[in-house]
Amino acid sequence: MKDDFQLNDWRLCVAPMMDWTDRHCRYFHRLLTKNTRLYTEMVTTGALIHGDVARHLDFDECEHPVALQLGGSDSKDLAYCARLAEKWGYDEVNLNCGCPSERVQQGAFGACLMLTPNLVSDGIKAMQDVVSIPITVKHRLGVDRQDSYAFTRDFVGLLDDAGCKVFIVHARSAWLHGLSPKENREIPPLRYEWVYQLKKEFPELTIVLNGGVRSNEEITVHLQNVDGVMVGRHAYHYPWSLSSWDANFCAQGGPDTAAVNADDREAIESQMVIYMSRLADEGMSWAPVARHMLGLWNDVPGARKWRQVWSDSLLKSRRPEEVARLAQRCLGQAAVAMSQ
Repeated sequence: MKDDFQLNDWRLCVAPMMDWTDRHCRYFHRLLTKNTRLYTEMVTTGALIHGDVARHLDFDECEHPVALQLGGSDSKDLAYCARLAEKWGYDEVNLNCGCPSERVQQGAFGACLMLTPNLVSDGIKAMQDVVSIPITVKHRLGVDRQDSYAFTRDFVGLLDDAGCKVFIVHARSAWLHGLSPKENREIPPLRYEWVYQLKKEFPELTIVLNGGVRSNEEITVHLQNVDGVMVGRHAYHYPWSLSSWDANFCAQGGPDTAAVNADDREAIESQMVIYMSRLADEGMSWAPVARHMLGLWNDVPGARKWRQVWSDSLLKSRRPEEVARLAQRCLGQAAVAMSQ
């Protein structure tokens, strides 16, 4: 690690992922890392204005630093929801200008907003006028035929003028016609050099790179060129990787450089069992929580059978402590087999 490491609040982030980064997932991730910035699933302004606000916004205090990602385009609605986010205690509001799904396009938000930068600028200003927490933007490199570095640079420049100082850049363009959201994460080429160039042209801004990052080695390379790195699916499917982030990337100036109770994976699993037991005592199902930790033992002998135990629908009526004992037995049997 370089001695001149400059830390910022966005140095390491876990990406907002629909149906994945709910409050239970974020609780699990926070057991593995104290300093990584966590993001909610995208929540639309309509859901907050017309729906159950507490269901969408409640979170555990341990999740800090945690950001609310908003989907929307109407300035008044965005301002209203930003005020809710600050009231609820979020550390940031992030505006989604990167999601390529058709459903999001129909709602006039996500990646298609890059085609109306003045509308985005108005939304940024409206939110900044009513809250003191940072307003940030997550966006793509381009949209459909608007696929040039100049387009990306001008988009960032306009929002910089509007007061946005943190940009999370998915290093792919969004192809809104002909590709599914999954294909949009894989087919458009990664252009990390464009993200690096943004940092060179806007040195005063915080530029966070997102897209295709799968290892600590890759994070290290990117941090030599940008201020932060956001990891998505790799962090979700291989969560144990998060346990090394505080020590490897936040060792200078962070609130606590040691990973939180990350002495071993069994300790993390035990804490999740305690968490699930508490929910079960409150009459809630623990199964939706367990799904987030299914990657905990990936790359360890017995991991597949361990996952099968936690995923077994016939066991979901049992106490999580019982299921944990069965799952750990699978790992123990695999360890014995390996030693013979």
